[in-house]
Amino acid sequence: MKMVIRVKEVKGHCPVYDVGDVFVLDQGYIIDPAQSCRICLHSLASLMPYYTALFHGVKSTELGLSRRDGRAYVQCLDPCEHTGGGTVVLEMRLVE
Repeated sequence: MKMVIRVKEVKGHCPVYDVGDVFVLDQGYIIDPAQSCRICLHSLASLMPYYTALFHGVKSTELGLSRRDGRAYVQCLDPCEHTGGGTVVLEMRLVE
C-alpha cells in the first residue's frame, strides 16, 4: 500500500511546492524518490502525527482530518501571513 500526498493549495509563496506536486510514501514509511517531487521538512513535520495511523486503518474523520473518509488534510507549519512564506495544504490518500 502507498500513501500519495498531493499539494492541494498554497497560501502565499512556497519556495518548494507548487499546487499539484506529489510525493509518495511506500510501505508506510519509505519516501519513494522516483515518484516524488522535492520535499520540505516543514511538511513532513505536519504529516508525522498522522501517517502511521492512516496506514493502520484509522479513518481520517476519526482523526479530525476530513469531513468524509478517503482523504486526509493537513497544512505545513509556515504561517505565511507572518513570515512572508507559504502555507501549504496537503491531501493524503491511500492507494493499493
